[in-house]
Amino acid sequence: MKFFLVALLSALLINFTFAKQPTVKTGIEVLREKKFDILAGKRVGLITNPTGVDSQLRTTIDILNESGVVRLVTLFGPEHGVRGEYAAGDKVESMIDERTNVPAYSLYGSSRKPTTEMLKDVDVLVYDIQDIGARSYTYISTMGLAMEAAAEHDIEFVVLDRPNPLGGLKIEGNILDTAFASFVGQFPIPYVYGMTCGELARMLNEERMLTGDVQCKLTVVSMEGWRRSMRFEQTGLPWVPTSPHIPEAESPQYYVSTGIMGELGVLSEGVGYTLPFHMCAAPWIDPEKFAESLNARAIDGVLFRPVTFKPFYGKYQNQVLKGVQIHIVDYEKVNLMSLQFILLQVHADLYPEKNPFAMAEQRLTMFDKVCGSDSVRKGFAKQMRYDDIESFLYRDVETFREQSTKYYLYK
Repeated sequence: MKFFLVALLSALLINFTFAKQPTVKTGIEVLREKKFDILAGKRVGLITNPTGVDSQLRTTIDILNESGVVRLVTLFGPEHGVRGEYAAGDKVESMIDERTNVPAYSLYGSSRKPTTEMLKDVDVLVYDIQDIGARSYTYISTMGLAMEAAAEHDIEFVVLDRPNPLGGLKIEGNILDTAFASFVGQFPIPYVYGMTCGELARMLNEERMLTGDVQCKLTVVSMEGWRRSMRFEQTGLPWVPTSPHIPEAESPQYYVSTGIMGELGVLSEGVGYTLPFHMCAAPWIDPEKFAESLNARAIDGVLFRPVTFKPFYGKYQNQVLKGVQIHIVDYEKVNLMSLQFILLQVHADLYPEKNPFAMAEQRLTMFDKVCGSDSVRKGFAKQMRYDDIESFLYRDVETFREQSTKYYLYK
């Protein structure tokens, strides 16, 4: 009996150990296995932040700096900074990185694109940042501008690829109208574009989507083991918050579901509380009635729970808010982007005197930029009905799927 228990415990321990092994190797790990061959002897400028880590949470900064074959000469930090020390929207300052003693230039301050001065000692720019798969998240804008700088200065550009936490199958939203291009929407792609950053870089380069139709000398170090159907938790990799309000691997799903609505600043999406982007609440809402009305619609893949909470910071700091928490229960079925418009529609049915668009006149420009067009707002605000914009939001999906497929690196 004693032998049997020991054997059983050993088997369980072995199974637990194997279960913890990542099924996906990120670009930095593949590069390391190849002895950093494409960077050997070159002066490297690294664009990264705290998400640039291997499966054991060692930073790409340290991995390259201690490789013995790579000359790490410069760091570049996007929104939130190289070490993640800045809040959303805060200006990021340039400095000397204490651990490596190399310059750490800001790409979210006075310049969002590497300058000639920043690149004077660089042979190759390396990009290693975990993206979340939504067009309005600024890291891909940083990547595109850095690719332009690389092309303009005849510098190589390398992307160390990482998973798209939304997977590689979902594509949602209209293609951005370039008249509304901004740092929260730089390229003519849908809001949810279903590509890894490496695949997106290939498309931006080959389709000449970069400013001036420039093309850089691009290399993508592909992952091993990633499949398009994978959500992040299936990779076995640890999730590092991509920003303060994206704390969990599932957070990107909720960001897409409420983030556009949150730009209006009228209905709280939960930023300022412990569940950012999971909520829709305001002081005047009856949570039971709101949840009942939403659940009665039987929306595929999602349930709504009545909640009452007080944000710790932000517009409604220390005020009692009432509304619903969104629970995504079937990711394959849910249409993420539509949820915020359905929330706005049901809210309009219950509280027609509280029109978020009329209450947020100063924020409509940013709302349109995030939507990639003013047609979404204008079409929806007439009657506050999702049906009025659904065809517009999804008219480009299959065209983009066909266009993007040729740049896929994974099945």
